[in-house]
Amino acid sequence: MKPIHIDRARVAREIVATVRLALPLILTQLAAIGSNVIDAVLSGHVGAHVLGAVAIGTNIWSLAIVSGIGMMMSVPPSVSQLDGAGRRHEAGQVFHQAIWLALAMGVLLWLFIRHAEPLIRLIGVSPSLYSDVGEFLRAISWGTPALTCYFALRGLSEGLSLTRPSMYFSFGGLALLLPLGYVFMFGKLGLPPMGARGCGIATATVLWIEMLSFGTYVYFHRNYKGLGVFTHFEWPNLKRIGALVHIGLPMAITLLAEGGLFVAAALLIGTMGEHMVASHQVALNVAALFFMVPLGLAMAITVRVGNAVGRGDASGIRYAGFCGIGLTLVTQATSACLMLGFPHLIASLYTHDQTVIALAAQLLALAGLFQFSDGIQVASNGALRGLKDTRVPMAITLFAYWMIGMPVGWWLAFHAGLGARGIWMGLIAGLSMAAVLLFVRFWRSARRHRVGTFGPVAPSVADATISS
Repeated sequence: MKPIHIDRARVAREIVATVRLALPLILTQLAAIGSNVIDAVLSGHVGAHVLGAVAIGTNIWSLAIVSGIGMMMSVPPSVSQLDGAGRRHEAGQVFHQAIWLALAMGVLLWLFIRHAEPLIRLIGVSPSLYSDVGEFLRAISWGTPALTCYFALRGLSEGLSLTRPSMYFSFGGLALLLPLGYVFMFGKLGLPPMGARGCGIATATVLWIEMLSFGTYVYFHRNYKGLGVFTHFEWPNLKRIGALVHIGLPMAITLLAEGGLFVAAALLIGTMGEHMVASHQVALNVAALFFMVPLGLAMAITVRVGNAVGRGDASGIRYAGFCGIGLTLVTQATSACLMLGFPHLIASLYTHDQTVIALAAQLLALAGLFQFSDGIQVASNGALRGLKDTRVPMAITLFAYWMIGMPVGWWLAFHAGLGARGIWMGLIAGLSMAAVLLFVRFWRSARRHRVGTFGPVAPSVADATISS
């Protein structure tokens, strides 16, 4: 068997490039978590009723966010492959069609959010909250076109390896949300108190400010010159939009499958009593916070792999993918050590209830165990996105989460009598299966790409997006 040669200098360069790309993206994702924290804090100070309404409304709103992010995830690999192929000037054509797709998605999500009453009833929301949840959703729905167009702008910028603007505007939006939320929710500057509705208005307003600011930045900044982003108009091209949907729709379904798994877990644990619910919320919040690191790395891996595809660099695909996955394992080892080593201390930061702390510590220990699986699956998925391989990963995700994770968790929780711990063991099983299958998928795909397998950009990969 021929020994594998590893160029250590190239590994070092790849790690540095990936970290440089990933750090702003990680901070961007943390800013997104911060907006949820601001909404929760402001709502909690208005009253428990408003907090409950905003919490439920935010869960439904998250479905729109995930759908928008997933569909617009087709933009970074499309742009990064062109950038790697020396065809950067053609990225504007991808963006023009991405904006049309973003507008269409924005309208569809606007309709979904405004007519989510059946979903509210399905979740089992208390009838006393219907009105405020509806007010929150109707207000925030006006932000959906801004949300999807903002992700199109992010996709263009990140595909060009320009990740800092995403960080700038995410933190700028976070800084605006606190004062705007305070004004609208509590009724300041001559406005009446609007509670949950005010929270929705503030978020929608911030989304429009973020999108318009990002668009202005792209228009004026020299890094985007020569792309033709705003210099000419293009009508929708169904073939080009279809190519983006072909890549983006499976990613949206994948994200919904993963998000749906955690929503279903929360609903099942909701039948086990308030202490179990509280402990689950603590552990899930901690896990979500730590997950922002591998998620940001996965976005950077997508761009690095896409650049290698564009260059026709078969070995570059492997270095970008495997170095990124290796980096992710390092970050996950850190988070696993913290969760396994200090679960009670972490839980005590959220509550003084000793029963909740004890239960949350058990769940945090389990969360520590799935850090490696979670990191490998998200990083491998990021590498596969760089190859524009999204349909098989979608099938893998659906199988791992809903054919393995959920049934195993349900059986352990309700038949083996493990309660919330059983649900979390099911999450471990599902994430572990996804990690193994997605890693093997990338490993086999990377091995199939040899020098000369594709030219600067394979026609089936990029030209479908930019050619009419």
